[in-house]
Amino acid sequence: MKYKRSDQEFKGFIFDLDGTVYLGEKLIPGADVTILTLRDMGKKVVFLSNKPLYTRKHYARKLTNMGIPTTPSEVINSSYVMARYLAEVSPQAKIYVIGEMPMVDELRKAGFQITENPGEIEYVVVAFDRTFTYEKLNKAYQAIRQGARFIATNPDRTCPYEDGEIPDCAGMIGAIEAVTGKRVEIVVGKPSSITVDVILNTMKIPPENCLLIGDRLSTDIVMGKNSGISTALVLTGVTKQEDLKCADIKPDYVFDSIGDLLQLVTVS
Repeated sequence: MKYKRSDQEFKGFIFDLDGTVYLGEKLIPGADVTILTLRDMGKKVVFLSNKPLYTRKHYARKLTNMGIPTTPSEVINSSYVMARYLAEVSPQAKIYVIGEMPMVDELRKAGFQITENPGEIEYVVVAFDRTFTYEKLNKAYQAIRQGARFIATNPDRTCPYEDGEIPDCAGMIGAIEAVTGKRVEIVVGKPSSITVDVILNTMKIPPENCLLIGDRLSTDIVMGKNSGISTALVLTGVTKQEDLKCADIKPDYVFDSIGDLLQLVTVS
């Protein structure tokens, strides 16, 4: 798809990762050229992921190895947002985590005490967890039954992979909601305004001068629309062209892939 140059000058570019920059271990064709060109033009670039399976350092190393030199400070993921959020609202909280070790380590590094004692758990923090078990479900149930708060990193039903999709955090949230009868109170990842605040604080650029590029209508595009950030949908991940026909929310731009994005900023 071809577009004329936008009337807005985009100074900041926020890139989703899975399904936008890469699929699994495969870089989306043109992603490296697009991002490096934007940087050469003096644009600010950050990377955003709802996936809490890896640390920001891991994401930076992965991007660097793919030919996109990146520092951890240029990566924002839902575990980092969660740690920042809890540090503001309850810095001494005792936490039980349904999540993998990078998520646990992020919260421990932020100074939180991780506990499995239902009687002292103040927050049950739920994340995408490929090691989710009945034992974890029961500990969450017992803690929430005794008054623990119930919060989560991200609302995604699935995560895009090279060969399709796999269940994401919504599966863990749904199991806990089913047994406790309680809805998750707060989800800090996309499309939450909590994540937007972290992004804008990191970029130091007004929302009207930013463009969010992602593959998912329900998180990436909704978050941009709700926060005054322009949005570009790429069709290399979860959302396909036919999904747009019946969608209630529409992105500002649609591209076949990230490789076509430079049309927006270089074609007059």
